[in-house]
Amino acid sequence: MKQFLKNWTLPVAMLLGSALYLLFAYVPTFEPAAEVLGPVCETILPLSVFATLFVTFSKVNFLLMRLCRWHFAIVFLQLLFVGLIVASVLVMEHNGINLSMKWLLEAVLVCVIAPCATAAPVVTAKLGGDITQMTTFTLLSSLVGALLIPAVFPLLEPSTGATFLSAFFVILRKMAVIIVLPLMLGFIVRHWVGPVRRYIESHSDLGFYSWAFSLSITAGVTLRNIMQSDSGNMILLYIGLFTLLTAVCQYMIGRLVGSYYRVKVCTVQGMFQKNTALAIWVAWLYLSPLSSVGAGCYVLWQNMINSYELWLHRHRVTSTQRGRHIL
Repeated sequence: MKQFLKNWTLPVAMLLGSALYLLFAYVPTFEPAAEVLGPVCETILPLSVFATLFVTFSKVNFLLMRLCRWHFAIVFLQLLFVGLIVASVLVMEHNGINLSMKWLLEAVLVCVIAPCATAAPVVTAKLGGDITQMTTFTLLSSLVGALLIPAVFPLLEPSTGATFLSAFFVILRKMAVIIVLPLMLGFIVRHWVGPVRRYIESHSDLGFYSWAFSLSITAGVTLRNIMQSDSGNMILLYIGLFTLLTAVCQYMIGRLVGSYYRVKVCTVQGMFQKNTALAIWVAWLYLSPLSSVGAGCYVLWQNMINSYELWLHRHRVTSTQRGRHIL
């Protein structure tokens, strides 16, 4: 049982978060507890993301951090896809767009424009990739997202009254707390707090399990947004389907770029694993509520793909070890 939970941590975390939401939301006995635990979960989520990044950054050799060519390739492709989606929405609006189609495109846009996930270095390390390159790209992607989101979203939803500067500083403040602060603390621990660094290094899965805990909360929030949506089932079905296609497309593009630069693990994670917690938040704040459902669905797809990748990596490692043992 213990080995099963270790091998399938991500699916178990998603199922647990979803089951707990259904339990507290639809079983009358637990309603008083749900009213208390709801705000607690909203407070714990950023703290768990903070802990995940702190543990990850404490393992990074900051002296080796530098920009690579694949970083710019992934950012260029992201900008290209964002430009195509935004242009499509604006052209359709000019010609009388169907509102459901606009919601669908906005849901896809959120899954493309979101910066690289804060957990991407954790998965990269588990898959045997370069954690230093991935950490560098996570910071670069977060900066690009902080500039790109406030530049694009007011074009699509001018009724929110958001300006570039106001949205930029709101998003930047959120990113600074979640990303920059754990980065600074990780740097301090890496170079000057030996006992803490050695403890983190001796417990290699700390960051992974902290991320799984965050994922369970995110899965519950995602299910809540879907269940509380007052939109029709068909539009929700289309959003789920199109965000799945978006995840698969970004994954395959990441593999193609990685094949060219010979860093497949990093490019796949950089291209397709998104900061869905941030995506859900900015979508709810600046776009239609349905677009946040799209980001929530993307949580499920990207973590199902990552679960398969982790299983495949374990299988390869085990097969290699068996082969060496036979020899």
